[in-house]
Amino acid sequence: MADGADSAEDRFIARFLRPIAGAPGALGLKDDAALLTPPPGTALVLTTDALVAGVHFFPDDPPAAIARKALRVNLSDLAAKGAAPLGALLSLAVPKALPAGWMEAFAAGLGADCALHGCPLLGGDTVATSGPVTLSITAIGAVPEGGFVPRTGAAPGQAILVSGTIGDSALGLALRRDGAGQGFAGLGGEMRRHLLDRYLNPQPRLALAPVLRAHAAAAMDVSDGLAGDLAKMLAVSRRGGPVGAARGAPSGGGPAAGGAAPPPPRPVLTGGDDYEILACVPHDAVSAFITDAAAAGVPVAILGGTRAALGLTVSGPDGAALDLGAGSFSHF
Repeated sequence: MADGADSAEDRFIARFLRPIAGAPGALGLKDDAALLTPPPGTALVLTTDALVAGVHFFPDDPPAAIARKALRVNLSDLAAKGAAPLGALLSLAVPKALPAGWMEAFAAGLGADCALHGCPLLGGDTVATSGPVTLSITAIGAVPEGGFVPRTGAAPGQAILVSGTIGDSALGLALRRDGAGQGFAGLGGEMRRHLLDRYLNPQPRLALAPVLRAHAAAAMDVSDGLAGDLAKMLAVSRRGGPVGAARGAPSGGGPAAGGAAPPPPRPVLTGGDDYEILACVPHDAVSAFITDAAAAGVPVAILGGTRAALGLTVSGPDGAALDLGAGSFSHF
């Protein structure tokens, strides 16, 4: 992670990152690589996500929240594969003029979250940039051999389920952008805090990992929008399915305008940043899946089912098909 003898980068790493990288495999961040021995009888699962200021977070978001989000979006991917975290690598590009207090808060937030989720910082890279803060975390997890839950395992006649609630984060983002707008005039302080927290601090469903391994045929996390992500999972499995928007777990934000009406389905179903888990589960395992998920502290709801014919159909409360456009956020 360091390069050169007592360089400015060495001092940066020693001040901000070495104190939070105490795992033996991190080697004190004094080597060019980390050392990791996977538990016996497991396979490694690796995932990476990049976050850019102005794209994935607001430049003035709290640094600790940025660090937590960077780690948790990767942990969400591990959870969807049935994996438990082993460690993480951080690549960080920051402006030279970034205040030291920003890095102190970022490092403290990352260190605390690594400890909370059992995912120690093992190494990475640091560079200076003339552009916005940019960071990427690669999370490494382990899954018992044969226990990996793919996207591609959906088969006709399975139930489609989702964890938690959908749309809170999209509403939190909209609130962050336009908190004084008429659409949020009826929201009280507690609900405002809830929605903003769902956007700033996603909750990776690591407790659901063993339940997915035991019962799910396919799974993925909801990062870009439920409708679009479900369509992706069904497409790579070469399946389709009808789902009902009203059958699942709608936004816990409830009415966004004066308590008079539920939020419109399109932003709720396509807004992204939910970091919940979608799963396809054989019908004879659905009851056990729901029971085991509840025991793990994770609520789940049935959205619909899979079919052999390709294509996803999402219906509204009146049974009519919804036009959801692309169905999810896309960078391109």
